[in-house]
Order: sequence, then C-alpha cells, then structure tokens
Amino acid sequence: MSGIIGSRLNVRGSGLVSKLGTDGQVLTSAGAGKQLAFGDVAGGVSWQAVETGSTMTAVAGNGYPIDTTSNACTITLPASASNGDQIVFTDYARNWGTNGITIDSNGLNYQGDADTYIVEYTTDGQSVNIVYSGSTKGWIPIEDDTVTNAPYKGNTEGIFGFGTTGSVTGVTNLVSSSGVVATDVAAVGTARSTPGACEYDGDKGIFGFGNTGSATAVTNLVSNAGVVASDVTGVGTARNTLAACSYGGDKGIFGFGPSVSMTNLVSNAGVVATDVTGVGTARNELAACEYGGDKGIFGYGKSGSYYSTTNLVSNTGVVATDTTGVGTARSELGACEYGGDKGIFGYGNASYHAETNLVSNTGVVSTDVSGVGTARLGVAACEYGTDKGIFGFGYTGSVVGMTNLVSNAGVVATDVTAVGTARRFVAACSFN
Repeated sequence: MSGIIGSRLNVRGSGLVSKLGTDGQVLTSAGAGKQLAFGDVAGGVSWQAVETGSTMTAVAGNGYPIDTTSNACTITLPASASNGDQIVFTDYARNWGTNGITIDSNGLNYQGDADTYIVEYTTDGQSVNIVYSGSTKGWIPIEDDTVTNAPYKGNTEGIFGFGTTGSVTGVTNLVSSSGVVATDVAAVGTARSTPGACEYDGDKGIFGFGNTGSATAVTNLVSNAGVVASDVTGVGTARNTLAACSYGGDKGIFGFGPSVSMTNLVSNAGVVATDVTGVGTARNELAACEYGGDKGIFGYGKSGSYYSTTNLVSNTGVVATDTTGVGTARSELGACEYGGDKGIFGYGNASYHAETNLVSNTGVVSTDVSGVGTARLGVAACEYGTDKGIFGFGYTGSVVGMTNLVSNAGVVATDVTAVGTARRFVAACSFN
C-alpha cells in the first residue's frame, strides 16, 4: 500500500474465535456476532522466540516478538490462508519507529488491497494482530495499537565508591531508599580514584577503570543488594577520569578519558566490551547520566581548557557528535538521573562551583541554576528512591563527605553532614 496501514476493526468483549466470516462478521464459539477482547483473540496464539533477522516467514497461529534494534524486518505471510487464521506481531524493543516492519502479503489481499501495495508499521511499541477474513479483504488488522511504557521503575538505592583521601581507597557507602548515606563498607577490589560507574541489567551496577597510581581498566560488579564483587580483569584501554551512564534500560557505557573519546559498552550481564572508536571532543573529568528512560548523555569536562559540550547516547549505545555547550564550562562534576526520565549535572571545577544544569527528557541541557550547598569539585552522583538523586563527597580545599539530595523535580537541597570517609574523585551508581 502507498503508505502506512493504520485503520483497524476493533473487536471487543469476551468469547473465543472459531472463524471470521468473509463479510467481516465475527463468529465465536458462543454464536455469530458475539464480540471479544484483544486479550481473548491473542490468548490461543503460540508465541515464538524473539525474531531479530531482516527477513522472516510467518506461520498462522503464531505470535512473533520482532526486535528491530539492529535492522528493519520484512515479514512474508503464508501463501495460502483459511478464514480465521491469526498472526500477531509486537515491537519487542520499542524500536519500530527507527527500524519498522514491512509485511509482504504473499499474493493475498491485505485489508482489501492487493499485494502490489506496501504495508508498513513504523510506530514504537506497536502490536499488530491480523486475522484472515477471506479473499475479498484478505488479512485484516483487528488490532494495531501502540503500547505505552509501563510505569517508570527506578532503582531505590545507591552506592558511592572508591576515590582518594590523599591516598587511593576502595571503600564504599550505601545510600538508602530515603537518601541516607551509610558508614563505610570495607574495600573490595583494587583501591583507585577517578573511576566511572553506571547501572546495568536494570538493578545492578558496575565500577570501572580509574587511577591506582597508573591507569587501569579493572571493573567491579555491584549486586542488586549493593554488594561489590572482587576485580574483573580489565577490557579496553586502561584510563581514568572518564564517565559512565546506563542506556537502553538495561545496559551501560563507559566513555572518554585523557585525550580520548572512545567508549566501552556494558552488556545486561555486566560484561564490558572492547573499545569503540570515539565520537566527539576528547576530554576527561566529565560526567554522564541517563535521560528519557533509556538514553544517556556525556557532558562537560576539560582537555587543556574547560568544556560545556555534551554528547547524547542513543538507546542502542551510539554516541552522537558534539552538541554545543550550555552553562558554565567546567570539569570534576557529577551527574545523575531524577524524576524518572530527566538528568542533572552539578558542581565542578574551574574554581569551585555549586551550580547545576538540568537535562530534559529529550536530552536538552538548560542554563545554569544557582548553586545550593557547598561549592566543590571531585563529586559523584547517583539515583535513589526510584526518582530522586544525590550528589556526594568532593573537595573544597580539603576532602569532604557531605551530600546534597535532589528532589524528583530536580531541586538540590542544602548540605547534609558527612557520613563515611571524606574523599574526592569517587564514582556512584544506583541498584535495587
């Protein structure tokens, strides 16, 4: 068809389909004309494994989750069909808006149109439920609605870890679901400063890279109970003063560092990949956070001079070219998500700073918001309480352990008295 097929026959109520008449009348086991719900229509479908290929052939009676993260998919329908045959397709990764599906009706009509037309579905989160109605109308979509995102479920707790007191350390401090920082947990793994940290698998975290006296690529996984694991051998270029954030809902990315812009992706099993060629201005002492629920942003930093440049990260982990900076150029700042789908950069160095810059759910950075709390550098930040954030630790001329809570509206609170070892160049992430 010369465009997107969007119309549908809405079939609602209860009952089980036994066949669909050629005139479009619904026939059920309870008799002709009784209507039924989409859930009932789909109930007898045999769901198949997730399909990731660029082509596939569908079989009547099956349901197919279609993952188009890497490519679009052309679906060939059966060459012959009987009245009442049903097939369901659903957008597994909510990516059809980027890579859609094309349905080849394989010689049969589709919603009354011949096979010479193009049938495309290109809306994120869409599900398409088709039933064969006879030769006149052929395959008809009885449902082709989009599915809204489930209510946001953020992580409830956080963890600050590593850093330097003048000497590198590996101690950690847990953050409760109400934003209360706990006393020190003894170090696990190699003591170091300036690592990065981010979430993975939706409820776990990872600390990675850093400076032990020399650059390292070692990582330490964090369980969904906040327990830090021993060292995992480093993958990728050893470096420090980098940043990290999550993307795609369950994966992470480490990026940048001294004189580089390379990145390393983290799988939803916490496995760090080899270097990805850098995009954007090489710089270090930057920060990163998630926004939009499944995307990320790297921002600020320095490389001879201070930057306010940012680089967006797609929900597939692809880093974009530089976005012109907004707000005060600075380094040694922190960043975290808040409000479920927004982010905040705060504090930093080009002298001591406390100002913040909010990030919208579309990745747009706002101008400076006047600082609250003690101006400092070398801070870290993470999410807590599912939709709030916390900045912590840093350096004011001496190391500190104070924290500042961030509300779910992005408002930063005054200083909270330090708990745990005062230090700078820490990292932080959330877990659940």
